[in-house]
Amino acid sequence: MQQNIIQGIDKLPQILKEVNSKKCFLVVDSSYPFLNIKDAIEALDVEKVMFSDFTPNPLYEDVCKGIDLLKAEKCDSILTVGGGSAIDVAKCIKLAVLAAEGNNAIIPPLVNTRVACEGTKLPFIAIPTTAGTGSESTHNAVMYYEGTKQTVTNDGVLPDYALLEPSVLKTLPLYQKKCTMMDALCQGIESWWSVNSTEESWHYSSNTIELIAQKWRAYIFDNDSKAAEQIMLAANFGGRAINITQTTAAHAMSYKITSLYKLPHGHAVAVCLPEIWEYMLENTDKCIDARGAAYLNDIFTCISRSLGVQTPKEAIALFRQMMKEMELANPVANEREQELVTLSSSVNPIRLKNNPVGLDVETIRGLYEVIVK
Repeated sequence: MQQNIIQGIDKLPQILKEVNSKKCFLVVDSSYPFLNIKDAIEALDVEKVMFSDFTPNPLYEDVCKGIDLLKAEKCDSILTVGGGSAIDVAKCIKLAVLAAEGNNAIIPPLVNTRVACEGTKLPFIAIPTTAGTGSESTHNAVMYYEGTKQTVTNDGVLPDYALLEPSVLKTLPLYQKKCTMMDALCQGIESWWSVNSTEESWHYSSNTIELIAQKWRAYIFDNDSKAAEQIMLAANFGGRAINITQTTAAHAMSYKITSLYKLPHGHAVAVCLPEIWEYMLENTDKCIDARGAAYLNDIFTCISRSLGVQTPKEAIALFRQMMKEMELANPVANEREQELVTLSSSVNPIRLKNNPVGLDVETIRGLYEVIVK
């Protein structure tokens, strides 16, 4: 499916006209009342049914409430405005509404298969309010079922329109800006070295990394509007890259860090990535990418040059310096041994298959020993 990437909130009325929407299902998160684009959305000449009754880490039960409401109100389009969670909820609702399997399509065992879903039957517009996950341009969503994280993957849930409006980043809390931007940067880097990378994904990855490398200081420290526009675009490129390649070890190792130490997702991924990169650089003989170790070393160099340096060692040092300047510190253990055991046993082996260098249990434990202080 071809997605339309549109810039500017002023384009929204025309999009709704194009999809012939008469009654829009509006999925928003807790930031919505404070957004500078709220008035523009409220003024839309279309009936709106608002849904915001979900948690930051959405539960299956939350999604079900949205499914029931959309069906009861007979909405003919979905508009989601918010961060990754709001967009994920909207995706899950869309899949469950359109799939013949209904709500079962988003829970085990069916969540592990791509059920049939004719996405065009329910036009879907996503407006991200953070610059991080690029969720507005992916066919993946995350929600929790009976305490377990489920990844919903289906081409039918890719939004038809991703509408980028960078002015929403102006009032984003500084720490959230840092975390979401680092998530975007990590996605750009991971997608480039993923075993699933393609020429198309390389293009998106390089754009992600170059834009962030050039504009991150102006975005973070100066709250510059032009920089925000570039960072939002970078995050979208990162989403498009990950949509092709999926994430690798840095993401796989980050999830338990988030739950154990309450670090936001982007912060958790970013503390993992330089340690994993350094290990891979020293162990390219363990390369599992069919394209080989020499190819992988070339990729590491390409990533480094996109960051504005010449060598992978300089790139890793630069990444760590960014973290230091933004005061994004590594987590500190309370009961170190117990926590290391918990972390080491938490990693999803499916995501490790995308990593270009093999990581065994002992190696993962060693990496966590460096990551957790």
